[in-house]
Amino acid sequence: MGAYILRRLLLIIPTLIGIMLINFTLIQFVPGGPVEQVLAELEGDGSATDRISGGGSDGTQTNDGKYKGARGLPQDLIDDLERQFGFDKPPVERFLLMMWNYARFDFGESYFRSITIVDLILEKMPVSITLGLWSTLLAYLISIPLGIAKAVRDGSRFDVWTSGIIVAAYAIPGMLFAILLIVLFAGGSYWQIFPLKGLTSEGFADLSLLGKIKDYFWHAALPIITSTIAAFTTLTLLTKNSFLEEINKQYVMTARAKGLSEWRVFYGHVFRNAMLIVISGFPALFVGIFFSGSLITEVIFSLDGLGLLGFEAAVKRDYQVFFATLYIFALIGLLVKLLSDLTYIWIDPRIDFASRET
Repeated sequence: MGAYILRRLLLIIPTLIGIMLINFTLIQFVPGGPVEQVLAELEGDGSATDRISGGGSDGTQTNDGKYKGARGLPQDLIDDLERQFGFDKPPVERFLLMMWNYARFDFGESYFRSITIVDLILEKMPVSITLGLWSTLLAYLISIPLGIAKAVRDGSRFDVWTSGIIVAAYAIPGMLFAILLIVLFAGGSYWQIFPLKGLTSEGFADLSLLGKIKDYFWHAALPIITSTIAAFTTLTLLTKNSFLEEINKQYVMTARAKGLSEWRVFYGHVFRNAMLIVISGFPALFVGIFFSGSLITEVIFSLDGLGLLGFEAAVKRDYQVFFATLYIFALIGLLVKLLSDLTYIWIDPRIDFASRET
């Protein structure tokens, strides 16, 4: 097992380098970089991304490498900006230097904020972690009992109409579902039940402990529901199919033939085997909600978390923040994949990944 874990850890290195290299290469062809952003602000014409989206070309570079947005600005100023942002070096040298720093977990500072990337991520992380954690727990609390009930009643009217609801919920895009919740329950057009944005009220610090808990969940209700919807549908079907597969196996028929009660057969034999794939997927599901679900949820509900941070970094071309968060997220995702495999072994020691070729 130790050799298997070591192989998987070593495999993370080239995978991580490949992810960073592909994104770094693509970024080189994206117009409106950090230098253009500063030049556009100096010119007083808005951001470079505004110019590009508006169809203009002032935020781009000419064929001879000159910035069109730099008309009237001294070349020394432009050269100084390029040195500050590190664009005075060739792309290959910049990439190698970036990966060397990231290997030592030296992520530098944001281009446009006087704060280190680590401090910035730590500042935003609690919002995303709480959303991911509560959404994952809620998805499991709903999906496992519902999936088991659907498996036991496979083909019944209950199974049919709950499947219809699940398919409809899965088909609704997360952004559209979030807007629907706002329209219905956040004062959009109908009821003003939940607040529109944020995770706490203005006087949160003055509330009692019980008041703080109530205020938090009052604000977090709609974002958590939005983040849960896609994971809930997928996990319910996974649970149902896993239990159906186990129920139809030979050992279940043998246990029934021996006279064991349905309760003993189901919870003594089927439950443990069927829950193997469901429980082992907890780390991956949490990270999936944490990363992919946070962007839409945080942007729509104005939550100051990692999803909103990444979105703003991409819009403002804050490449330091963008690549640092990409590196951290990719590393966490690869480690969670390994953790998921180890969870299989923890649940069922009969599984031996050490004998597999990776």
